[in-house]
Amino acid sequence: MKKIIVVDDDEEVLDTIELVLEIGGYEVEPLSDAEGLHETIGKFNPDLIILDIVLGKIDGRTLCNEIKANPKTKHIPILMMSGLYKAEEINLLATPPDDFMPKPFKMDVLLEKIENLISKKAIRQNIN
Repeated sequence: MKKIIVVDDDEEVLDTIELVLEIGGYEVEPLSDAEGLHETIGKFNPDLIILDIVLGKIDGRTLCNEIKANPKTKHIPILMMSGLYKAEEINLLATPPDDFMPKPFKMDVLLEKIENLISKKAIRQNIN
C-alpha cells in the first residue's frame, strides 16, 4: 500500500483528502501543522507528500526546500497546494515541488496527479 503524508492546517480539507485517499487505497498520515513533519517522514517513509503552502507558523515553501535539500528525503515527490498562489509562482522557487494544485480542486484531478507522481517515483527508482 502506498503511503502519503498530507499537511494542511484546514481541518476540513485535511479530513476530506484523507477520506478520499483512504477510499483510493492509500495509507494516509494527516498532519494539521508542520511541526514534527521531518520526524514523521522518517517514521512513516511516505511515497508522496501533499503540502499546503500557508501553514500558519511555517511556510510550506520552506518545508519543500528543506525536504528537497536533504539527501535522505529529496527523492520523495511533493505535491503543493494553495488557494493563494499560482503554479507559475511556485515553479520559480529554488527547489520547486514536483507538482502544484490550486485550491479549490476536484478530487479526481488530485488522484490523477498523485498516481502520476508515484508512478514517476517508481520509474526513477527502477532506473537507479
